[in-house]
Amino acid sequence: MTKHVAKATAKRAGIRLSQVEKVIALLEEGNTVPFIARYRKEETGSLDEVQIKEVEDSYQYIKALEQRKEEVIRLIEEQGKLDDELKKAIEIATVLQRIEDLYRPFKQKRRTRAMAAIEKGLEPLAESLLSFSTESPEKLAEPFLNEEKGISTVVEALAGARDIIAERVADDAAIRDKVRERAWANGTIVSAVRKEAVDERNVFENYYEYEEPLKKIVPHRVLALNRGEKEEVLRVSISFPSEQILGVLEHQVIRKPGSPATEQVKEAVGDAFKRLIAPSVEREIRATLTEKAEEQAIHVFSENLKSLLLQPPLKGRFVLGVDPAFRTGCKLAVVDETGKLLEIGVIYPHPPKPDKEKSKQTILALLEKYPITLIAIGNGTASRETELFIADCIQEASSPVSYVIVNEAGASVYSASVQAREEFPTLQVEQRSAVSIARRLQDPLSELVKIDPGSVGVGQYQHDVSKKRLAESLSFVVETAVNRVGVNVNTASSSLLQYVAGLSKTVAENIVKAREENGLFTKRGQLKKVPRLGAKTYEQAIGFLRVPEAADPFDSTGIHPESYDLAEQVLKEAGVDKHSIGKKETAELLAVIDSKALAEKLGVGEVTLKDILEILQRPNRDPREDYPQPLLKANVLDMDDLAKGMEMQGTVRNVVDFGAFVDIGVKEDGLVHISKMKKGYVKHPLDVVSSGDIVTVWVDGVDKEKGRISLTMLPPVSKEG
Repeated sequence: MTKHVAKATAKRAGIRLSQVEKVIALLEEGNTVPFIARYRKEETGSLDEVQIKEVEDSYQYIKALEQRKEEVIRLIEEQGKLDDELKKAIEIATVLQRIEDLYRPFKQKRRTRAMAAIEKGLEPLAESLLSFSTESPEKLAEPFLNEEKGISTVVEALAGARDIIAERVADDAAIRDKVRERAWANGTIVSAVRKEAVDERNVFENYYEYEEPLKKIVPHRVLALNRGEKEEVLRVSISFPSEQILGVLEHQVIRKPGSPATEQVKEAVGDAFKRLIAPSVEREIRATLTEKAEEQAIHVFSENLKSLLLQPPLKGRFVLGVDPAFRTGCKLAVVDETGKLLEIGVIYPHPPKPDKEKSKQTILALLEKYPITLIAIGNGTASRETELFIADCIQEASSPVSYVIVNEAGASVYSASVQAREEFPTLQVEQRSAVSIARRLQDPLSELVKIDPGSVGVGQYQHDVSKKRLAESLSFVVETAVNRVGVNVNTASSSLLQYVAGLSKTVAENIVKAREENGLFTKRGQLKKVPRLGAKTYEQAIGFLRVPEAADPFDSTGIHPESYDLAEQVLKEAGVDKHSIGKKETAELLAVIDSKALAEKLGVGEVTLKDILEILQRPNRDPREDYPQPLLKANVLDMDDLAKGMEMQGTVRNVVDFGAFVDIGVKEDGLVHISKMKKGYVKHPLDVVSSGDIVTVWVDGVDKEKGRISLTMLPPVSKEG
């Protein structure tokens, strides 16, 4: 890696050069992002996973940029047209678009009008016009008349010369830059409904006659316009400030305004803009708008997914999972505190053939038979009706029971998967969904990793973005969440294990196979014997793999084996034994240690030492404990129960660019618009809330006809005040 590449990477990533150089060196050695973030803080200056990933992505972009520069320089040099000025311009380019602009005049094109004119020998005429000769254009054109070459008239000769000038103007990198600059500053995006459009639900009604400045349009509107265009409802285009742009281009090209050739050149400039530059720049602008909008949509989706994955587990409880439905009935699944399936069933409390009383007796019998304290209800079809039914059952239960509405997005995908069939070969698809819903409440992360991240519906316009980029981003989110939490190697599924740093799908499956054949792992070192789990893989993964049953207490913590000796020294300084970690007294003794002084004494980095001290004080800490607990409910509200100003608690279900949807316990989620989230300016809803947050809201408005609820997070101003 050259210094130039490192500097360019640092600038693009917005991270210090020294940190970037360390990160790239670590990545080149085959280290994973989670491993570097967790166990190489001393070297990177404590960069987190997102920052390290940004360095990695920026490095790949800069490498590709440098490769393209070399290729373009070679291609121009082969034509014998490379001079020092052009080479320098290519070498200092910082974006791919600039390189392509500089290469454009030398690029092999499909046959153009300018090429045809050059073949007819009209290039000298174009040169004469561009030199702004004092002779009339007609007189300049006469010597080029040639019947054999198809130039019968002066008009034809001048038209060919203008074609050559137009292409030269269009290929000028500086001119294209000026057009782009003016377009972004003063251009607009325009949409209109197509004559034969079919938009049955008027989804795109707001865009039937619509115009907005390019510099103001927000990402979700770009994606909405793209979808409307794709579905052949809208016609979308860019409106350029043409007069302004032509004025700039004419000023750039026409050096002698009073020359007889001026009008000919002016006409060529106009043709260059309208025929050659504008369509190309319009495509670029649309592509840039789409790329930025996709980035934003993927970011929002990723943040929502992260919040969903890091929801606190409700462990140690028996759960009844309910997958709601009308015609086929509500599927039931009882799981014990470990997630083991105990019983399945089906009830029919809803039309078309309801048997409400029998359904109620089935639920009450299960509540009597098992120590169930929680009922997990999927939020899909018939969820509202099932919630009302379950709330009614709870009132008659002999012991306290609460219910939680669980986001069931992707449950059907999991239920029909090969893994689900292997896990529950005797169950039907719907029955597997009920098990998944119950387990999602007990440990969302362990259950959700079984599903393709793109099928977990917590995004906005997720079907309108690049599937490849979305998949990469979401996979990174899952990997980050899994490694932050850590994995119990004796209970984890292969789906969960394959997200652990360094582990492939094959190695994850081999770990499960070894566990099934040889029994539970009793120490981390045994994993070295797992097929395909080599020394580098072991180094990357082992700190994130926990062995709770291990004889060595360190094996059940986030301390990496490479730091076991250091951890022993720390405990020795505190005067405690490692078998006492996790006890209150031990934590208190460790809490008063001066980390800076001890780091100096032991000759280690303070950051690493602080991490070890924190783990030794709370060896079983789950970072998900810091997130809000799910909202447990025992009764249900109706839209008729809502009144303006009513205060209530709700769960944020989804965050989008314009606000957040909050479940307050009625059929429809209410919308808190971005303007109602807090006093003052809010750049994006994610700056205020995340999916899964428990928030206090007030009812701002209810539209029963449209089934819409408006909420606010701004407390009402009292009349007395």
